[in-house]
Amino acid sequence: MPGASQSLVFTLTLMLAATPVGATGPQPSPERQKELVHFVRQECGFCHGLKLTGGLGTPLTPDALRDKDFDGLVGTILTGRPGTAMPGWQPYLTESEARWIVRNLQKGFPQ
Repeated sequence: MPGASQSLVFTLTLMLAATPVGATGPQPSPERQKELVHFVRQECGFCHGLKLTGGLGTPLTPDALRDKDFDGLVGTILTGRPGTAMPGWQPYLTESEARWIVRNLQKGFPQ
């Protein structure tokens, strides 16, 4: 559903308009954590599979990420991977939110 995806991106853009890109800070609020879970399940799940077990993109399961560099994963989320379908999400996520996502992917992402 392209419209739903565009709507989510637009909503996130509005919500984060006052947040400096790349800002680090405290753990996201419980409400924001719910939004981030939805974001990962929908936006990341589009390529990495709705269960994050792989698809066009690699699996994002704890086993698949076990030996990956934490900061490298954060960087991939924020800036993407040139030459691949992986976009950078920095306009929509702060660095602390990307870190929260990686921590949770490495331990098993919440439903």
